[in-house]
Amino acid sequence: MKIKDHIPNCITLLNLLCGCLAIVTAFNGSMVYLFHYNLPIAPIFIFIGGFFDYLDGTLAHVLDAKSDLGEQLDSLADIVTFGVAPAMIVYQLLHEQALIANYPFIVNNITYLSCVPFLIAIFSAVRLAKFNIDERQTISFLGLPTPANAFFWASIPLIFSLINPNTIPLGIVENIKHLVYFSLRNPYEILILSVIMSLFLVVEIPLFSLKFKSLNWADNKIRYLFLITSVLLILFFTIFALPIIIFLYVIFSIVNNIFL
Repeated sequence: MKIKDHIPNCITLLNLLCGCLAIVTAFNGSMVYLFHYNLPIAPIFIFIGGFFDYLDGTLAHVLDAKSDLGEQLDSLADIVTFGVAPAMIVYQLLHEQALIANYPFIVNNITYLSCVPFLIAIFSAVRLAKFNIDERQTISFLGLPTPANAFFWASIPLIFSLINPNTIPLGIVENIKHLVYFSLRNPYEILILSVIMSLFLVVEIPLFSLKFKSLNWADNKIRYLFLITSVLLILFFTIFALPIIIFLYVIFSIVNNIFL
């Protein structure tokens, strides 16, 4: 193999490294002195891993360096960065919010309920395995892509770090930010969302891809509408928009399947 053939695989391994660092920082570990640990650090590594995940595929295409080894490495890296790492973050979130809110049932049964976030890792593995052998997913997806699910969960600790729950929101934007914050911090909702988002990974709902074969409106109107909506939400609500965007992606896809 030529040197250029190894470049995409090296980028894939950087994705894997980011997943490992996300797990370590989520559980404090030995990196405290480097990053002044708090939970919002872990999602940053997931987002960086997402960048490497996009970059390795792009470079493989540009350099004509696609290989069976690269495909296997990509899936193995993705299960760590977009499966195990977000599961660990949700595990920590569940423990933190249960103690902060003092929900007796959850606190008393935390040993058993702590297994629920690991559905994210399990269903992500199933999702990636199905994607590798399913020839129907060349121009669209069946089920929520693992990076999208990981970004959903990665946004939550960042949202928690940016809101002071004791402040009074002023204006529509601040009120919506507080609404997103309070809707995500309930430990019962964390448990329910863990199940729902895990099921989204494997349910065979066709979801459109953001890859453009052409730039004309007729072939890409759902993509343009989704991207415009997403950009506007990010401009107004920053990271608070990300959980909303992930749900909108599913809703737009369903509308596209039914009406467009």
